[in-house]
Amino acid sequence: MGIPRSAGILLHPTSLPGPHGIGALGPDAHRFLDFLTDAGMKIWQMLPLGPTGYGNSPYQCFSAFAGNPLLVHLPGDAGDSPADTVDFPRVILHKRALLHEAIVALIPGDGYHAFVAKQGWWLEDYALFMALKDAHGGVAWTDWEPGAALRNPAALDQWRSTLAPEIEQYRRGQALFFAQFDTLRQAARERGISLMGDVPIYVAHDSADVWANRSLFKLDADGRPLVQAGVPPDYFSATGQLWGNPIYDWDEMASQGYDWWIRRMRSAFERFDLVRIDHFRGFESYWEVPAGEATAENGRWVKGPGAGLFDAITAALGPLPIIAENLGLITPEVELLREHLGFPGMSILQFAFSITGEPNTFLPHTFPRERVVYTGTHDNDTTVGWWESTGEGDSTRSAEDVAREKEHALRYLGADGREMHWSLIRAAMASVADTALIPMQDVLGLGSEARMNLPGRPSGNWAFRFSWDQLTPWITRRLRDFATLYER
Repeated sequence: MGIPRSAGILLHPTSLPGPHGIGALGPDAHRFLDFLTDAGMKIWQMLPLGPTGYGNSPYQCFSAFAGNPLLVHLPGDAGDSPADTVDFPRVILHKRALLHEAIVALIPGDGYHAFVAKQGWWLEDYALFMALKDAHGGVAWTDWEPGAALRNPAALDQWRSTLAPEIEQYRRGQALFFAQFDTLRQAARERGISLMGDVPIYVAHDSADVWANRSLFKLDADGRPLVQAGVPPDYFSATGQLWGNPIYDWDEMASQGYDWWIRRMRSAFERFDLVRIDHFRGFESYWEVPAGEATAENGRWVKGPGAGLFDAITAALGPLPIIAENLGLITPEVELLREHLGFPGMSILQFAFSITGEPNTFLPHTFPRERVVYTGTHDNDTTVGWWESTGEGDSTRSAEDVAREKEHALRYLGADGREMHWSLIRAAMASVADTALIPMQDVLGLGSEARMNLPGRPSGNWAFRFSWDQLTPWITRRLRDFATLYER
């Protein structure tokens, strides 16, 4: 499905201002919609919204279907956090206690019971999983007592009885999350703003998804991964990225008509108007690394489900506005699959000026209309940080390469280097690409200290927040001028 010519902002809700030390789906989220309207922006792109686990990564969640309770807006005069980052350990302790109090005070009504009835197909497994995880001290499900870990029916019945109050707490937490999210989505629709979600190809091993659907993953008899997901060395990392996620048993998925994936995509489009699929290339071929490896270097390419998966999804749900994240080591086969399915791919302007001797398809003059252009993504440095980098400590390019890239960028953009974030924003907005998306950090002109994620870094990611005083009327006007000038 085609996407109308438009522009938008990439901002995860945790990065919003507001009380309790973390962004949420309350008044500040609605104020952000007002900013998007005033700035002529028509898309708000978010990262995955699931309940985060190790490392607080939205790409490692306890459920592919649940919402992150840390994003629930809770009233109170806690005051905004003075820090420009999320202190996750402090926030988790503080906000979980407040959420518990709010849930205890909640009197379930018809809306709650309707939510439980409609979402029970994933909600019951998730609520039981989280209650069991708490009961076992937070360890991974493979380390629970065997009856719970391996889902012995009699053992689960006993646990459901023992943990009934805790299970109900998790149900109510999800009801609060989705009530607030539905209100936000309705407010976005009233303003003509599309919400764009993110569906990672993989799910976390320590998740309700894997625990409740072991046959769909390549696991041993105890539920531990036989192989793990990642990508080989590329321009993001010299040793590749070892994600550690379990890999799907695609033959078993196919034998079930890809039902789990159909449910996943249906759920995504119940929440979002557009969806970006992270690591699309893994559907054509995926990098499989043996369990126990310390890096992603010693893996192999294995054929994925290809068009068969998406044909099943389309047959069930109809054509969907999906964007394919096609970055990294992309082969002609991957691009043929993407083009066959009609999904627009992505281009990153920070990659547009590398000196490789090969044609650079990230340069704006090479774009087709069916393209989504970014200055950078959540995995990139901010544009200011990228521009100020000297290449020191970069194993993928030398200082000389960096200097040549900067010279190329200045000539191509007709820029003087003083406001490179605006030079790249303008290039994205002026391009023929139907969709232009700008990270909030680049709108604000922030440096590397505001980077959202550094792939391979074990901690310190996902914590960026902005404050309303950073977002000046001049920034809003400039974005709107670009949106008007370039008919977005």
